[in-house]
Amino acid sequence: MLSPRLGGQLAFKLWRRPLARGRVRPDEQLIHDAARVEIVDNVKTYAWGDGQRPVLLVHGWRSRASRYAAFVTRLLELGYSPVSYDAPAHGDSDGDVVSILGHQRIIRALEERHGPFEGVIAHSLGVPFALYAVREGVAAKRLVMISGVADFGYLADAFCRELGLGPKVNRELRRSIERGYFDGDDDIWTRFSVTTGKAELLVIHNDEDDVVDPAQARLLLRNYGERAHFLPTTGLGHRKILADPAVIAEAVAFLQDADAPQDRAPQDRALQARSDVPEGLDLSA
Repeated sequence: MLSPRLGGQLAFKLWRRPLARGRVRPDEQLIHDAARVEIVDNVKTYAWGDGQRPVLLVHGWRSRASRYAAFVTRLLELGYSPVSYDAPAHGDSDGDVVSILGHQRIIRALEERHGPFEGVIAHSLGVPFALYAVREGVAAKRLVMISGVADFGYLADAFCRELGLGPKVNRELRRSIERGYFDGDDDIWTRFSVTTGKAELLVIHNDEDDVVDPAQARLLLRNYGERAHFLPTTGLGHRKILADPAVIAEAVAFLQDADAPQDRAPQDRALQARSDVPEGLDLSA
């Protein structure tokens, strides 16, 4: 109330701190231990399989690569080679939190080592990181974006809304983000928001997601247009969705479809019938 600028600076300090590191869960331990671990661009990276048909997995805020354990298992069964990393200040990686440009650099380094990718699967905050890297040249045949953020400004808006901070502090927080990570560039809110791309995109979101508003899925679908397909889910929230067998099956099948004959009948995949937002799911803001 007294100093929006000071409030914005304090909010920025909270905004950029994960506060807690995700630990490897018991049901993730076997997959985590089976990975080939390397340090690439100062972060801990993980690779499974024989290196053929690599698929990149990008985790979200306060998460880690091991959250994809169920995905890794299924991808390995089908002959893919999953690749992932613990973001700086997340999981087992040291350092400070980096911006979307830092993630772009890491993903590019992983592509140089393991790519080009058959596909990219991302969750939550990992979605804008992954899509920006692909937009800037990282090669991937197909993209699966789960519970993702599409509007870069949503990161500041949702944070302020959660803490009950008003528009003046929101404005100062945005300025602090611009100065702290992007040399004062105020174009970042447009530059890093999701725009159309050339790859086929599967958007998966849950109607009970209490972390990322389902309306963000609508933006992804709108921006990718005819290249976007939608898989709605219910009752999984923001985190359980990554381990749901049906979600994993549909996501991996979507990657496999990249190699299917082009004349394949639409009726062969139930997903084709759900390629747009169904009338029964309210994705309005």
